[in-house]
Amino acid sequence: MSNSKIIDITPDNIAKHGMFCLKNVKNPGFPAKQNWFNEQYTLGLRFKIIKNDEDEIAAFIEYIPSEHTWRPVKVANYLFIHCMMTYPKKNHGKGFATELISQCEREARSEGKSGLVAVTSKGTWLADKKVFLKNGFAEVSSKGRFELLAKKFDSNSIDPEFIDWENQAEKFKGWNLIYANQCPYHKKASDDLVKTAKEFGVKLKVIILKNSKEAQNAPSGFGVFSLINDGKLLEDHYISSTRFKNILKKELKR
Repeated sequence: MSNSKIIDITPDNIAKHGMFCLKNVKNPGFPAKQNWFNEQYTLGLRFKIIKNDEDEIAAFIEYIPSEHTWRPVKVANYLFIHCMMTYPKKNHGKGFATELISQCEREARSEGKSGLVAVTSKGTWLADKKVFLKNGFAEVSSKGRFELLAKKFDSNSIDPEFIDWENQAEKFKGWNLIYANQCPYHKKASDDLVKTAKEFGVKLKVIILKNSKEAQNAPSGFGVFSLINDGKLLEDHYISSTRFKNILKKELKR
């Protein structure tokens, strides 16, 4: 870690330091995420960044009390890690992720929590489980491409469990995009997808998740992004207009 330093992001300094994934305050996703962050901060959401020896942002972690998680998981009295990333590649292997997890763990223990929880993925958009396993987590469940990991401080604590998101998708008729501003890229993705849908003569209904309970009962394993057509989940993470065009061409042929 040498001369690196950890900075706690708060409503007072988020505009100064950015949010790792998105630093441009003029991007429409920035105020969307900022507003979401400010609301969730009052519920215990925390966001930390690490700066490397060159004073560059190298890694981040976002976590929240598990009762307020924006993932389809049933769990109480844990801290839930939403996101964590180290970037670019030159910052890999320097212990930044381990240090951020350790910071989260110290906070959880001081608050009397039962442990830490994270959802990882075999595909894209979520952290790989290797870094969590390295730091004492164990896989307690899996569903599709998603894995549920926990680091329990007491072996008698109840395991977290996935909420069945597949049945939720069946409730949505027609074309639907359900998302939350937990990810700063979702606002632009939503705008782009609505524009693309119009080009194909498709009415895409956009639903913005208002609270964690809605996200926990969302129709995808990621929780905060779901593209659905007549009850069929087509994507569970944000996509480009080009990708959406290919989906539309395929679906409209059916």
